[in-house]
Amino acid sequence: MSDPLYASLVVVAALWGAAAGAVLPRAAYRFSVPSGEEWRRACPAGHPVAGWLGRARCGRCAGPSYGPGTASAVVTALVCAALAAATGTRPELAVWLLLAPVGVLLAVVDFRVQRLPDPLTLPFAGAALVLLGPVALTPGHAGEWTTALLGALALGAGYLVLFLLNPAGMGFGDVKLALGAGAVLGWYGWPTVMLGTFAGFLFGALYGGALVVARRAGRRTTIPFGPFLIAGALAGLLIGAHAA
Repeated sequence: MSDPLYASLVVVAALWGAAAGAVLPRAAYRFSVPSGEEWRRACPAGHPVAGWLGRARCGRCAGPSYGPGTASAVVTALVCAALAAATGTRPELAVWLLLAPVGVLLAVVDFRVQRLPDPLTLPFAGAALVLLGPVALTPGHAGEWTTALLGALALGAGYLVLFLLNPAGMGFGDVKLALGAGAVLGWYGWPTVMLGTFAGFLFGALYGGALVVARRAGRRTTIPFGPFLIAGALAGLLIGAHAA
């Protein structure tokens, strides 16, 4: 791959990520409610929210209403640029770029309210497998759809066991999210699945340990694991794509 083409690909991916991330705060705001409550239908000032994606503020309010749109745009842009840099021109990059904004949205919601919404987790897993199917028939790809399917089932089953053993420490939303993470990691093989899984638990342990050291949490404090599951999957995916 020529350097100009490679650089152009990364730039285009970053621009896509910035545009997608800029319209996420409204969805994050609507989804960020405790478990059992309905999704938000009004802005903090009480005005009806129109749609799920769009500007980070209510058109009838002054200032941001749904959260910092710039932050989500920057984060999503960096994620997409990193994916492009690791994957190159292989066709599965299109799938990673479509799924990346959803992963960022899930991480934001779970970090805010410790909830992974079903309308995001299950479609994420389904979309990963459905989109990777045609990619597996495209010349130039570097993965296997069968391993992606098995990775989804294996990681989902593993998280289900953890949930059954300790429901207080692992939410069922994490189990459903693990299906999607296992699918994208499984595309590049079992070593990538194991690496991404280990990275997720490592990131979560480091975060929890830092909170304990800073005396902002105790050993029994519950932390949202979804962001670290997603971060671990991203780390595994980047390494797997680079090595493929």
